[in-house]
Amino acid sequence: MGSPIRSAVRLAVAALGASAVLLAAVPAGAAASPPGPPAPHGVQVEIPGPEQGGAAGSGSIRVPAAGRGKAPAALSPAERAADGEVTEAVDNGPTADRLDVVVIGDGYTAAELGKFHEDARQKWAEVTAVEPYATYRNLFNVWTVDAVSRESGVSGDPDPATTRDTALGSSFWCEGIERLLCVDQPKVDAYVAKAPAADLVIVLSNSTKYGGAGYNEPSPTLGYEGISTASAGNAKSGQVAIHETGHSLGKLADEYFYPDTPGYEHYTGPETAESNTSTLTADRMRDTRSKWYRWLGEQSPDGGTVGAYEGGGYFVTGLNRPTDNSIMRVLGKPFSLPGVEAMIAGFHRHAHTVTALTPTDRTLRTRDRAKVSVPRLASPGGRQLVVRWYLDGHELKRFAGRSDVRVGDLSLSGGRTHRLTVTAEDRTPSVRDPKIAASMRTTVGWSVRR
Repeated sequence: MGSPIRSAVRLAVAALGASAVLLAAVPAGAAASPPGPPAPHGVQVEIPGPEQGGAAGSGSIRVPAAGRGKAPAALSPAERAADGEVTEAVDNGPTADRLDVVVIGDGYTAAELGKFHEDARQKWAEVTAVEPYATYRNLFNVWTVDAVSRESGVSGDPDPATTRDTALGSSFWCEGIERLLCVDQPKVDAYVAKAPAADLVIVLSNSTKYGGAGYNEPSPTLGYEGISTASAGNAKSGQVAIHETGHSLGKLADEYFYPDTPGYEHYTGPETAESNTSTLTADRMRDTRSKWYRWLGEQSPDGGTVGAYEGGGYFVTGLNRPTDNSIMRVLGKPFSLPGVEAMIAGFHRHAHTVTALTPTDRTLRTRDRAKVSVPRLASPGGRQLVVRWYLDGHELKRFAGRSDVRVGDLSLSGGRTHRLTVTAEDRTPSVRDPKIAASMRTTVGWSVRR
């Protein structure tokens, strides 16, 4: 299901006709051809903002799920041998306890797979240089899946007439919009399925041309939160990908809007579901203790103080955003304080803070040790997860911070089975919502006896 904002945009576009589609998709001054015929059974994707502009995005448009729908030519035996190979680029623990990112390249020949792996490494380094990714980088696993293309590069680069035979059918000029980089989603899914797990997918095109797309609807079959497409060789492409994860992982709305565009002058719908847009003023948020009221007046990393700034969710008025220029509005900016909180919530939705290294399905005896693995945070201040041990619900303070406990060191009464548990909790000051904070702890336990 899309958000209320996106639904409102779709309804407005439908009411205004084809001319509104172009206005919604492309801001004034952006070069584009008229959009093609509608694709009623396609997927909704976000369009990145113009390369030389400030906007992070330019609205959304429906595109065919299968892209241009052209079947690639058959691979040679040597190409088939290389195609589909999975590599664990970053290993931070079991897939069940980590947020698993799958990176797939398109437009890389068999001879260029080394370049793809280096591009994937560099792009992930760019993502994890941004907070809160930087602090929580050890909650992620990264998998690369080799997709062998017959030809190097992707369609639409440098012009609409350019076509290339690639594994994922990547193409600029999608729906007539030069910077919109679409893929054949069924082909992408075939490669995603080869990875052990997928919570987020990034498709890198072998190109330096500016562009990307955000496929931000969760996969009903593979479970990933969304697909971000980006050019591997473009300096801004990593920022495009990070913005798109704001939607897929953070469930954040776009904070940009369309001046002088019919249908987007004023929002009159209900209060939005996303945490970073609201019909409420700052005073009303305080009074009702809702949305980002806990952050009002605080200095935000994207500049200025958190308040209620008019404009967002594509509408010039009627909706407010927390700050003036977060990455959900402008590429190159950090997430706002409410945005950071939403992203951390998204990380913890997939990653667990403690992993049992000692099996939990058997009773541990005196000589056994209960061992766990707890990911380290890369917090600038050195903050780490809080680890606590409990025996039958009573805290064992002398074991605080330990990653293992010997059963023989416990005070166990004979003749009965006890319960030993350990909890790792993330107590970051970047989260103020108690409901989110409650989701940021994991507990594992064992039956123990003398």
